[in-house]
Amino acid sequence: MLKFCLGVAVCLTLLLAPQLHAQQYPTKVITLMVPFAAGGPTDTVARLVAKGMGDSLKQQIIVENVGGAGGTIAPARVAKAAPDGYTILIHHIGMSTAPALYRKLPYNPLNDFEHIGLVNDTPMTLIARKDFPAKDFKELIAYVKTNKEKINLANAGLGAASHLCGMLFMTAIQTDVTTVPYGGTAPAMKDLLGGQVDIMCDQTTNTTSQIKGGAVKVYAVTTKTRVASLPNVPTMHEAGLPNFEIVIWHGLYAPKGTPKPVIDQLTKALQVAIKDATVKQRFADLGAESVVEKRATPEAHKAFLKAEIDKWGPIIKKAGVYAD
Repeated sequence: MLKFCLGVAVCLTLLLAPQLHAQQYPTKVITLMVPFAAGGPTDTVARLVAKGMGDSLKQQIIVENVGGAGGTIAPARVAKAAPDGYTILIHHIGMSTAPALYRKLPYNPLNDFEHIGLVNDTPMTLIARKDFPAKDFKELIAYVKTNKEKINLANAGLGAASHLCGMLFMTAIQTDVTTVPYGGTAPAMKDLLGGQVDIMCDQTTNTTSQIKGGAVKVYAVTTKTRVASLPNVPTMHEAGLPNFEIVIWHGLYAPKGTPKPVIDQLTKALQVAIKDATVKQRFADLGAESVVEKRATPEAHKAFLKAEIDKWGPIIKKAGVYAD
């Protein structure tokens, strides 16, 4: 009888452990890893979401920037972290392009994580140093084609959104220029502002304030329709590239095996955060947009990620861009 009771007790403990863990979660600070340098667009999104989710969970979420290797170091660390909900990751479209870009990727974006939900959609802008000669997009293309040996195209490193956008731009206009990779968007923007590089394609979360302040010259946005925060900037379609469209998205991830009740709490906190009026307004000011609630779920996130992997894989392989 005693053995039976002990067996039942053990079984009940094992069965109820996830629920008990979820009821207690979170009891300490949560770390949100960002795979890029501080000051960049993903960092901006991370800090907005961390504040909103932290308020909902009644626990602080600190942002830790772990840049390098094209944004692959942070995901690798999170994939190996304890599956307890205290180490999570935010990443952008790079989670879908990394499998094609890297021959030896130390994690599987679909299988090595619990997917928490999508966060936002962000257009990109094609910008140049303030004194760049071309006055509009048509002149830009003509100038780049004529002076391709002299043009420098900055990006935040292999696999970054700016790298992908720049690569697609060169493919669209059938002209290659010298690319200059940086260790993040912030240093790339610094050199663009300083005139050390000529052009860059980057997210509105990083470029809107510079555009509005007149610090850079803007030529187009990468969405089908104009961006509300930049109403006078034409789309790529309007400017002459009808098939050019790229929207950068962000999603949240936890290590594989994180208890479902914990993932559910993180998902709920994410949904609260992206509906917060302050967060939505801040996103809007930066040209971004919170996803609708049905996309901020584990199921929608994983399905979308798979579709993006299937979409970008052939494009990257055709371009012949790889990293070891």
